[in-house]
Amino acid sequence: MSELYHVGLTPEQGAKYAILPGDPGRVEKIAQLLENPQFVACRREYKTYAGTLAGERVLVTSTGIGGPSAAIAVEELYMTGVRNFIRVGTCGGMQHQVMSGDMVVATAAVRMEGTSKEYVPIEYPAAADFDVTCALVDAARHLNKPFHTGVVQCKDSFYGQHDPGRMPVGVELLNKWDAWVKAGCLASEMESAALYTVAGILRARAGCVLSVIWNQEREKAGLSNEPCHDTQAAIEVAVEAIRILISYNRQDSQ
Repeated sequence: MSELYHVGLTPEQGAKYAILPGDPGRVEKIAQLLENPQFVACRREYKTYAGTLAGERVLVTSTGIGGPSAAIAVEELYMTGVRNFIRVGTCGGMQHQVMSGDMVVATAAVRMEGTSKEYVPIEYPAAADFDVTCALVDAARHLNKPFHTGVVQCKDSFYGQHDPGRMPVGVELLNKWDAWVKAGCLASEMESAALYTVAGILRARAGCVLSVIWNQEREKAGLSNEPCHDTQAAIEVAVEAIRILISYNRQDSQ
């Protein structure tokens, strides 16, 4: 069969499990934690390596930035047989207790983006799969990594968040940001709502672990806020969570 248009994979190159970083530059780094990692394809923002973990084939595919490209990755990887997705990415903290270098396991996402709205009405929640979330939490605990669990805010405009006053809709952006903070959103990022919505509609399972780079609410409050760009902890948690999911799935099939 011919290659899928965007990701450049054929169905024969698929797997049941996929790890989804945003950045193509992180793909090989993640794949090195698998057994026998091999380059598979690279087209546009979609770079894919494959390897094995606990005897199962696992793909590592970058999604690029934002919901539209993430949705395409999920759709086309699903066509190759992927049914379990874990996004490993970065975020900015929104609550004072969410420190740079911590991780956030996103249980659900605020759909403040456009992609998911072209799938299902806004009343449908963008929620993580329970088993995938449990696997991520178990992995973080097993590896003794600091983490938080809860709702994240998902948006389309990076600079709409970081320079809202420059935007013609700045008042709306600022009011909504204040609402999300008051509602307890832990962090802000750009792909989880599309991932969760598309996976839910496809009847696939998805979860998300995010490295906290910085926290603008801590900065605003004059609290310590040294940026942290090291994503290794989240990568290790994502890989360990796939291993745990494989074990769950084998137990369920017995």
